[in-house]
Amino acid sequence: MKVLIVEDHADSLEILAIQLQALGYEVIEATTGEEGVGKAQVYHPEIIVMDLGLPGIDGIEATQRLKNNPQTTHIPVIAYTAWPEDKFRSEGERAGMSDFLTKPTTAYRFKSTIEKCLKARAN
Repeated sequence: MKVLIVEDHADSLEILAIQLQALGYEVIEATTGEEGVGKAQVYHPEIIVMDLGLPGIDGIEATQRLKNNPQTTHIPVIAYTAWPEDKFRSEGERAGMSDFLTKPTTAYRFKSTIEKCLKARAN
């Protein structure tokens, strides 16, 4: 299963990629919102992990673009951020985000959140 990670901090991106690869996921990486939107259209991942504080368009706007595109509207987007969840959760939900994870988190939490989002999409 393909997971697109959109994260601008190299260390966070590397750690997250290693965690997800260890769980058996094929990882696609992007470092800006624009790049993430483009790679989602090209690679058609099953799920997207999106940082909120990205250079250029932020994670909220990138998610809105994905949800407004018929090619990518069905892909669950999980917010992965150091920003306070309560402050941005409603904005992210309005944009179409499926769930939120606060940095740092465990591989187990990632796996359970991904599985929950994919199950919800299937229903």
